[in-house]
Amino acid sequence: MFLQSQAFFGADSAIHAQLMRHLDRAAVRVYCACTDREATDNRMTALDRMMAIPDLRVRVTDFGPSLFGRPRRARILATGEMLRASARGVGLIAFARREGIEVVHGTEKPRDAFVGVILARLAGAKSVVQMHVGYGDWLTSQARWALGAADAIVGVSDFVSDSLVRAGYPAERVHTVHNSLDLSDPALNTQGEAESVRDELGIPRDALVISIASRLFRWKGHHDLVEALSLVRATLPNVRLLVVGEDDPRANPGGGSYRDQLAERVRELGLERDVLFTGFRTDVPRLMAASDVFCQPSAEEPFGMVYLEAMAMRRPVVAYRSGGAPEVVIDGETGLLATRGDIPGLARALTVLLSDPDLRARFGDAGRRRVENVFGPERSAAAMLEVYRTVTGRQATSR
Repeated sequence: MFLQSQAFFGADSAIHAQLMRHLDRAAVRVYCACTDREATDNRMTALDRMMAIPDLRVRVTDFGPSLFGRPRRARILATGEMLRASARGVGLIAFARREGIEVVHGTEKPRDAFVGVILARLAGAKSVVQMHVGYGDWLTSQARWALGAADAIVGVSDFVSDSLVRAGYPAERVHTVHNSLDLSDPALNTQGEAESVRDELGIPRDALVISIASRLFRWKGHHDLVEALSLVRATLPNVRLLVVGEDDPRANPGGGSYRDQLAERVRELGLERDVLFTGFRTDVPRLMAASDVFCQPSAEEPFGMVYLEAMAMRRPVVAYRSGGAPEVVIDGETGLLATRGDIPGLARALTVLLSDPDLRARFGDAGRRRVENVFGPERSAAAMLEVYRTVTGRQATSR
C-alpha cells in the first residue's frame, strides 16, 4: 500500500503513480491510501490522479494538514486537527490488517515516512521509504527516525543510495530503483508543434532555443545557465532561453522571489530580449519540442526526471556531472556534461550543440533509445517488486 499524504500531485507522486500503474497485478494487489484534500492548484490534486489508475484500490484517508513551513503558532492551532486525523488512522490500521497489506510504501516526506513505518508495525507489515533526494541534515527528525526504522530504503539513483550509506544506514537495507518514464503518454510523442509553440511565445522560428524546466530556486542552476547564456550569445547572438516554472517559496524561506532575483540578473546582463519566463506550465513536452537543447545545471540532482523527458522528446541534454545526472545522461552520447560550477564549460557545451544540428539529432535519437531500453516503467516496477520480495522474505504469490 502506497501512502499519498500530500494533496499536491508532485514529481514524487508521479513516480509512485507510475509504479502503481505498472506493478504486475499477477504478483501483487496494489493499494493507495490517499488524502482527500484538494491542492491549491486543483489541476494537480493527487486523489484525481490516483483514482484514474486502473486496478488500483484507493483508500481515501485524512492524514491531517501539512505543517511544513508553517509558523509555530499555526502548528499549535493545527494540533486538534492532527489529533482527529490520528484517531481516524486507527481505521487505516484496521483496513491494512483486513486486506492483508504486507508492505507499506511511502516517500521521505515526514508524514509519509513516519506514518508509514508506524502503520506497518501496527498492521504487521513491512515498511519501505523511497528517497527522492540525497540524504542531508535538513531532513526532519521524524524522517530520520523513519529511515532508521524502515525495513528498506529505496534510492532513486546510486547517488541517493550512496548518500544514505555514507550517512550510516546499513547497506543491506538500501536499494536502488531508478525512476522511469512511460512513453505511452501522448504528450511525449508530439514533435510537430515546435513552430506553433514558438509563434505562441513570440520566439522567431529561426532562433536557437535552450529550455530549462523546474521549480524556480537556486539549487536547480538557473543562475549558472543565465551566466552561461551571456557567453553563448557572444558566438551565437540568435539564441533564446525558455525558463519554465514558477517560484518555490518553500525552497527560499524569507529570501523573497527567486524569479525576481533571476530577472534582475538577466537585466544586468542585457538579456531581456533573450530570456522568456513562462511561469507554471502543464505542457512542458510541447515547450521541449520547441527547443533545440535542454539544459538544467542542477547541483547534485538526485535523478533528473526532466532529463528523461527531454531525451524522450529527442532533445540533447546539457547538465553538470553531479548527483544522479551521469546515471541518466551519457556524456558524448545523449548529451554533454560539464563540471559543476564551470560556467565557461557549460557555455562551451551549449555552443557545441547549438552550432551542430546533426550532432543534436544524433544525440536526440540516442536519448530516445536510452529511455526506451533502460528507463521503461516495467523495468522499474519489476525492480521494486524485488525489493518487496526481499523485505517480506518470500516470493510474491499470485493474486
